[in-house]
Amino acid sequence: MNRYLKKWIYRRPVASALAGVVALGLLSVIPPRETAARSVAEHGALSGRARVIDGDTLEIDGRHIRLEGIDAPEMGQTCGRRLIGSWKCGSAAADRLAALVAKRSVNCESRGDDKYGRMLGICFVDGNDINAQMVREGYAWAFVKYSQTYVQQEGTARTQRVGIWQGDAEPAWVYREKRWAGAEQAAPQGCAIKGNVTEHGHIYHMPWSPWYGKVKIEATKGERWFCSESEAAAAGWRPASVQ
Repeated sequence: MNRYLKKWIYRRPVASALAGVVALGLLSVIPPRETAARSVAEHGALSGRARVIDGDTLEIDGRHIRLEGIDAPEMGQTCGRRLIGSWKCGSAAADRLAALVAKRSVNCESRGDDKYGRMLGICFVDGNDINAQMVREGYAWAFVKYSQTYVQQEGTARTQRVGIWQGDAEPAWVYREKRWAGAEQAAPQGCAIKGNVTEHGHIYHMPWSPWYGKVKIEATKGERWFCSESEAAAAGWRPASVQ
């Protein structure tokens, strides 16, 4: 037998075994969260107990999920009542979402990611579309800038004059634009997001957060300003939440 061929035959099992060991080693160092993220990408779904960030954002297993096709009032936002006065529609929306997912398994179908790296999801509890329910009950607008999915549910809520439709209510996207425009005038270089260091970790506050005005940036504590949510997330900070 040709001596070079003989060497190839004897060395091949050794090379295969080494490749297997290397592969197993690589698998052992993949972080669990990275494995979960790959599962989401492969299967287009994420399930589990959810934590509420605000009226249209959840967190499951460390992954933030923005409810696709809807836009709820921001936490610090108020809306007009049917006759007179106002109500805290932002916190009410967050409370309603919390009630819908409390102690239940939430199943979210992925519709891709937004520019902040959050999963865009249509989420279900016991088979019910909670995105649709939030709009139908008047706790969110159909976010028609990006999706027409829940226009019918919004029409129903408007006709019945429930929730945000009972009186005057500024759409959440308009409310955010105004709050940002005001905050960036006073913020250094227009970077209006406040990074706050607390006993619960590093948390950032958007200009429409109900706690925004109370947060004072102290650079000596490691607190800082951010120009965008993606910048804050990349630095390891998380958004303020209701829970």
